[in-house]
Amino acid sequence: MSPIEPEGIRRQSTTRRRRTVRLRTLLILLAVVPTVAMGTQVTLTAQRLLAQSEQLRADVAAAEKIGAPLYTLMVDMQAERTATAAQWAGADGADGELRARREATDLAAAEFRRLANDPARSFGEVTRPLDKLAEYRQRADTRSGTADSTLSYYSGVIGKVIQVYQQEFSHAEDAELAQASRPVVAMLQATEMVAREDTVLALAGPSGDLSFAGYDQFVSALGAQRYLHEALIVPHLTARDQRFYDRVVGSNDWQTKTRIESAVLSGHKDIVSGIRLPAEIRGWQSAHANFSVQMTTLNIDLARSVLTRGEAKADELQTEVAWLIAGSGGGLLAVVVVVVFTTRSVLRRLHNLHVRTVTVAEETLPDVVARLQRGQTVDPGALPAVSGDRDEVGRISDAFARAVAVSVEGHRQLAAERHGFGLFASGIASRTGNLVSRQLSLTEDLQDTFGHDEALLAELMRADQLTVGMRRQIENLLILAGGEVPDPHTDPMRVADLLREAASEVEDFRRIERQALDETSVEPSAISQISHLLAELLDNATRFSPPRSKVVIRAELVTDGLSVEIEDRGPRVSPERYEEMNGRLHEAPPYSVLAQNAHRLGLFVVGHLADQLGATVTLRRSVYGGTSAVVILPQQLLVATDEGQAPRASEPRPRRELQAPPPALELLPAPAPAPAAADATAAADAALVPTAPPEPEPVVHTSAGLPSRRTKAPAALAVAAPAAALVRVPATAARPALPERVPQTHIAEQLREPRAPETTVRPDTATPEEVADAWADYEQGTQTVEEELRREQP
Repeated sequence: MSPIEPEGIRRQSTTRRRRTVRLRTLLILLAVVPTVAMGTQVTLTAQRLLAQSEQLRADVAAAEKIGAPLYTLMVDMQAERTATAAQWAGADGADGELRARREATDLAAAEFRRLANDPARSFGEVTRPLDKLAEYRQRADTRSGTADSTLSYYSGVIGKVIQVYQQEFSHAEDAELAQASRPVVAMLQATEMVAREDTVLALAGPSGDLSFAGYDQFVSALGAQRYLHEALIVPHLTARDQRFYDRVVGSNDWQTKTRIESAVLSGHKDIVSGIRLPAEIRGWQSAHANFSVQMTTLNIDLARSVLTRGEAKADELQTEVAWLIAGSGGGLLAVVVVVVFTTRSVLRRLHNLHVRTVTVAEETLPDVVARLQRGQTVDPGALPAVSGDRDEVGRISDAFARAVAVSVEGHRQLAAERHGFGLFASGIASRTGNLVSRQLSLTEDLQDTFGHDEALLAELMRADQLTVGMRRQIENLLILAGGEVPDPHTDPMRVADLLREAASEVEDFRRIERQALDETSVEPSAISQISHLLAELLDNATRFSPPRSKVVIRAELVTDGLSVEIEDRGPRVSPERYEEMNGRLHEAPPYSVLAQNAHRLGLFVVGHLADQLGATVTLRRSVYGGTSAVVILPQQLLVATDEGQAPRASEPRPRRELQAPPPALELLPAPAPAPAAADATAAADAALVPTAPPEPEPVVHTSAGLPSRRTKAPAALAVAAPAAALVRVPATAARPALPERVPQTHIAEQLREPRAPETTVRPDTATPEEVADAWADYEQGTQTVEEELRREQP
């Protein structure tokens, strides 16, 4: 079997495809990234708010725990400082007052030390200076140093207390609470300034003399406390606290305080050691004792209001965090729902577009192309239409619809051109076929006219065989152009005759060995197509196998129908080439492939015919190393042959019908019989003497061994010269002539009588193929006998 060239070079793209991200992933990322960012921001905000709320609650708890002892410590330290100044000035009863104040301070310091055990807070700023309290008390008792240095120690400790209070309980992280805590801190500072005034006046003692430094301290404290009240306390008080503050500053004690301060500023007298205070200062102590209590109450109320606001703010922050989490969770859920809905919608539309595209590409478009190639009309509704949608998916769908329309239009034009070319090729093939048929007829006439010349008859038979091959090639062109070879058969043909007819169209038909293993027949409508298919496979097998090798064709019934196997001894073919050739047998190639393999169109023709017949053709490696072609003809193409009755051979095609049958034997008058002629073989006598029923008439062979294409012997032959001997013309120049047969030489002399002339020859009912088979069997037997005799000779 011939190895067929590949359809074309299969080029593999060397360009590496860039790895693209799926649209589903992009949509999910498009939603996940903002969602994660939003969730992170919400988480951080919630953590910050929760931390602020926790800090507020911690500050409130610490203020409730430490604030009161710290404030008590400050008040006691202020009272002890005033008592120390009074003692230093030598006031009456100052010692007892100082002991009482020191005991109160010790209790307050001990309570503060017990509660201020949090290392994370700045309580150590107060506890460390308290460790030196005993030392400065001893200085005061022994009057070691100056009074200002001892009193400055107390002022420093009280300043640390105010500083710690401001750091720990002013809520600087929250602007609202920081604003609310400013009056509290300012009130503490103002109270400290008033306490310093009290200390300075107590240091003046009974004499009322005050040093210049003491007077400066009094003036500075007075100015500071007035500034604090006017700038930092009154503007920031609430309405409720403002009313309470107005009651305090409007009281008689506060007025007395203000009057004494004004008297000190304007009514003092300068002396050598400093100044002498006016007599109005005697009412300071009782007034200070009264309004200081009211100021302490106001300070406590302000501090409690700040703590209440801190609690409320902490609750508010927690509520805000809850709302933030709930709102963010709802927003994230809404985003997820929108993203899922959008993603599903987009992906669903894209999936539908993909399904429609695949359906059009794999089903609709191939069907449309196939219909166009068959010359049928196409329903426009079967193709995708332009919808005019303005969104992206709609535009893609419209673009695909336009691409399909352009593709279908191109296929329509190509199908029209192919159909026109097929008609053109069919017309050329038909005209050429008519010329070839006429040439065959002319060859048959020449065979009839010059059949007595064996050399010329051999050449005419060879020309006839080549012309038949030309006609088969023309029919190949007609088949590939889409046409069909007409089949004039009206009766079924048995398989043996079908194999013989297919073999007769091959130039090297002598190498073909036919084996019909089952008696069956083929439908008349499929005879020409099957014969042409088998002839192409046989021609391919003979051309691509060794010249002296046999090509065997055998047919037998199988489960699926009729199996015809053609086996040659050709060269080995790789499994890949078998796969490629089988692909060409099972699929009609395009014109481009036909153009590339114009010199090897046999398998394409076989594929077209197998497709028309519903048969399968498979090429595979033979056990002899060559190629085996297996043709499975379907059951519906077969006709069962009745047992006991010879199947009726189909009429030959008109293209093989001879106009005038030539004689199979040349009957010539023979010379007088010779005695040696009596030794003629019985086989030769039996071959030439007609018996009843008459034997099939032998067919004349040319010098090349070709059988005559005659289908029947002449209806009647005139025999001249009565009692003349029949002489057979030698069948081939290369083979020695058969012995001449002289009638009646083997009988007794008295029984010899003149032979009556034969007037007619009985018609032979055998077909030319049967005659050719019988003559071939005879020749094969003769050759076998000659070879055996040659071996027996010494």
